[in-house]
Amino acid sequence: MKKRVYIETTVVSYFTSRDSRDLMIAGHQRVTRDLWENLFNDYDTYISALVYQESGKGDADQAKKRLEAVKTFPMLDVDHESMFLAEKIINGKGIPEEYPEDALHVALAAVNGMDVLITWNFAHLNNPFTRIIIRQIVENAGYICPEICSPEELLEVDK
Repeated sequence: MKKRVYIETTVVSYFTSRDSRDLMIAGHQRVTRDLWENLFNDYDTYISALVYQESGKGDADQAKKRLEAVKTFPMLDVDHESMFLAEKIINGKGIPEEYPEDALHVALAAVNGMDVLITWNFAHLNNPFTRIIIRQIVENAGYICPEICSPEELLEVDK
């Protein structure tokens, strides 16, 4: 049985963005592009209505590329259960209240039984301190917390 993967919006952005001259960003772009085909072949991969909405923002040409990139993935709806869990994550200080969308990404992945949430968001989602707090809140709410990792970590599994 394939693992279920939730793609957070930063991953879509790195996949479709113009090549960067910044070495770190360029590395993230390369890894994301290397992983992209695996997301179709090796995993049951999902986005959410939130990812779709966020992907449509900003520069019109880039937004079009992002929306095109995600159109074939099944889309999870934002429901009351996910919104309630996102509130718990924020209230429990898992994610700062200024970033409710980040909490909602985690909640959507947890409520829908995703095994992994991939993101390049190290500030609010994918850092060791945040992950500990998020995991505790999600599990205390009765869900299995998805592993939060970068595309690079997931790509290493495929080697």
